[in-house]
Amino acid sequence: MKALIKLIVIVLIANALFRIGSAYTAFYRFKDSVHGAAMDQGRSEENLRQKVLELAATYDVPVAEEGITIRREEHHTFVDMSYAAPVAVLPGYVYSWPFSVNVDAFVIVPPSRLNDLARP
Repeated sequence: MKALIKLIVIVLIANALFRIGSAYTAFYRFKDSVHGAAMDQGRSEENLRQKVLELAATYDVPVAEEGITIRREEHHTFVDMSYAAPVAVLPGYVYSWPFSVNVDAFVIVPPSRLNDLARP
């Protein structure tokens, strides 16, 4: 009986770790993809916002459009957002695990592109 209880506890812990690990894996993949999208200097803020929403759908990340903040400064693109992902840590118990995405993409425009961007 004691061994059965230990086995049940181990299975519950393994299940919780797997589900939390899966949520973090999706978070890091999503964050990396957002960073890649933010490095595209030719993309407008609205296009970048749509791309972030597409990536959120791809990685099953519950991000609302109004929760995405995009800011551009000279050679930097900043993308900030936060969300809470539902994680079933125990059977019958779902916890809203908070995540915060803060991307600072440093973009260097090659000299040939500078000439193209300067033309009307």
